[in-house]
Amino acid sequence: MLNDYISGLIQTGTEHTELRAQQTESATVALIGGNLVANTGSKTGGVCARVYKNGSWGFASCADYDKDSARDVLASARENAAFLDGKLRKGKAPLPQTKPFFTAPETLAPVLPRKLYIDYATALDAYIAKTYPGLSGRKVIVKSEKFEKLLCASNGTKAHTVAPRVYVYVFLSADTKDGETLELFDVLDGGNGYFPDYFTAPEQFAEKIDGLYRELMDKTQGVFPEAGKADVILAPSLSGMLAHEAVGHTVEADLVLGGSVAGHMLGKQVASPLVSMTDYAHTALGKPCPLPVFVDDEGTECEDEILIKDGVLTGYMNNLESSQRFGMAPRGNARAFAYSDEPLIRMRNTAVLPGKDKLEDMIASIDRGYYLTRTDNGQADTTGEFMFGVTMGYEIRNGKLGRALRDTTISGVAFEMLKTVTMVSDELVWESSGYCGKKQPMPVGIGGPAVKCKVTIGGQ
Repeated sequence: MLNDYISGLIQTGTEHTELRAQQTESATVALIGGNLVANTGSKTGGVCARVYKNGSWGFASCADYDKDSARDVLASARENAAFLDGKLRKGKAPLPQTKPFFTAPETLAPVLPRKLYIDYATALDAYIAKTYPGLSGRKVIVKSEKFEKLLCASNGTKAHTVAPRVYVYVFLSADTKDGETLELFDVLDGGNGYFPDYFTAPEQFAEKIDGLYRELMDKTQGVFPEAGKADVILAPSLSGMLAHEAVGHTVEADLVLGGSVAGHMLGKQVASPLVSMTDYAHTALGKPCPLPVFVDDEGTECEDEILIKDGVLTGYMNNLESSQRFGMAPRGNARAFAYSDEPLIRMRNTAVLPGKDKLEDMIASIDRGYYLTRTDNGQADTTGEFMFGVTMGYEIRNGKLGRALRDTTISGVAFEMLKTVTMVSDELVWESSGYCGKKQPMPVGIGGPAVKCKVTIGGQ
């Protein structure tokens, strides 16, 4: 539990100031073929301060956290802000004032021994080895993290937040007749919380592992798609990746100011009227988001940011400074990963909203195309151009699923592809086990329904 050495060091009504103490704990256990290959843990922490003065920012951090170090980094941040202001003389107005946010100190769960993770991973690996023949390899990974923050800001915010997350990953490998080794992985479960919240016995995931195994066996008999433009259905994992990588980054205000394609699209039709997209703070459609964020690292209370409404681009994600630039309300998108990081404009839980269609009707509507179900990576740039790897999918022939696909890619321009959307499924599926890599790693949630559209798909 972090001791509170920072309350009372910042007065309200002064230039915008943040003082943040943070501690991060992580653990990883990995088994390959039943052999323990990783058993690591780390604990880092410190304190930082950031001060805004007439358009210039001063920042300082220290790996020590006590009363003296908290005072020192605050003084250093103020000196740095004054120095830069004296050199740059931007002369900008004070940042907008947001209402203060308060949270009481949260109760921390006891630290779990990594032996618990090792025992679970070993039992899960033994279950897989016993149950699924024909595998050439298997890997089980358990990962946990816990972020604890104390934040005080000049708007009066005083917040103590704890954000634990844990996941179990399973990788299965099998060989094709021609000797090629293929691999698929899945995240069995996890999200916001602690290990016992999700994991009890390996058998609880029998159905999910069965599905992964069947897909892998299908893939060993798979074919390559026909290269070119195709009618496809993107499963939620791919539509969520699209929402984050190809759309979300283009509407982060710092990237808009840097020349993103979204800079001239505000208020314009950028997608089919069937497409809406929101960056959720902590609750979506009446249910908790996978990685809830209640206050950002500038001290702003988090609210949902509607990005696309019925195909029209309606907003950007902002921090305090960019919200003033664009005349938009700040909604808590300034996030920092470590105590030594300054807050950047980041996504939280970004999703395409569900529609009204059933997946089976979407498949039946395609005479010749593909149902793309799994991805392991994706990249996009600020033009909206994207390329995603597809690790699993199936042909669609005459409205029915056909042969499995080998690894391929899809590519396109997001705001052009989204205009081809003709059906959207009625189920929102979240994923939250990955990181966004914008300058700092950051846990994020991505989500979406299945989406029928046209994309360019790679062949052999």
